[in-house]
Amino acid sequence: MAYDALVLVSFGGPERPEDVLPFLQNVTRGRGVPPERLAEVAEHYLHFGGVSPINQQCRDLLAAIRADFAANGVDLPVYWGNRNWDPMLADTVARMRDDGVQRALAFVTSAYGGYSSCRQYQEDIAAARATVGPDAPLIEKLRQFWDHPGFVEPHADAVRAALAQLDPAKRDSTRVVFTAHSIPVSAAATAGPHGGRYTAQLAETARLVHAAAAPDLPYDLVWQSRSGPPQVPWLEPDVNDHLADLAEQGVTGVVISPIGFVSDHLEVVWDLDTEALETAKQLGLDFVRAGTPGTDPRFVAMVRELVLERTAPAGERLVRRLGELPIWDTCPALCCVPPARRP
Repeated sequence: MAYDALVLVSFGGPERPEDVLPFLQNVTRGRGVPPERLAEVAEHYLHFGGVSPINQQCRDLLAAIRADFAANGVDLPVYWGNRNWDPMLADTVARMRDDGVQRALAFVTSAYGGYSSCRQYQEDIAAARATVGPDAPLIEKLRQFWDHPGFVEPHADAVRAALAQLDPAKRDSTRVVFTAHSIPVSAAATAGPHGGRYTAQLAETARLVHAAAAPDLPYDLVWQSRSGPPQVPWLEPDVNDHLADLAEQGVTGVVISPIGFVSDHLEVVWDLDTEALETAKQLGLDFVRAGTPGTDPRFVAMVRELVLERTAPAGERLVRRLGELPIWDTCPALCCVPPARRP
């Protein structure tokens, strides 16, 4: 099947102080997030001048993908649209239509299954096409990539580099801690065609990165950045609570690896580099946060490989992966049941 474009689809973020609250209202609409929680998160953005790092990271990734395509003979224009802020996906789809695009692939900057990390992006694409109208291009999402070498290997190298910054004499009391965005327990239970895929995929990524980077050290998978009403159960433990537990166990140093993220989002630079770092200091823990793939050439090449995987004839597809969990090229219709939302 022929495609004539790729669109990079991401979360979006504010780039001016006055955009912060409207952006957060877009993100949390219908979720019952208390106003005081919005105000608290707004302060995180304002700490960085009201600018989320994600948009510049998407610009950098966009440029890297275009350069990789050009260097490897992939003749596809690459566009960029967001779920929650400019450039909004509907505006991008309209531009694609105006440019004559008829059938495109979408690369979403989220590696895992789940409602907000996968299905909601499918819904975003459908809504953008509906806004543009019947002449909008068809857009098909590329598969999840939690165990692709181009995602796992940069994370593993980052863990090795982070460990090298800690005192080797204390290696026996060092722990590797993998983190990902917490989600409601109910959403985790319905992630994937049979439920539980978000946590299972993250556990698989953690296993793969650990095996490649630090098989001699113990590791944990914990959660960060929870939001939503306090009475709703979310995945636990929180990374800050876990650091306190590790200190009580006699751990002296931690490497935090944010495998839930493809680049240094605000959740990384605030929740880990600011809050978790402060927690570690108070506990007397040595703390190094490992990097994310960003524009690592292997990660950029992965995007091209996913495109070629989809476009190759069925009998000639090269599917590069390291894990053992089932994968699927397109999501089943009843995958990742959406949560009930307030108006």
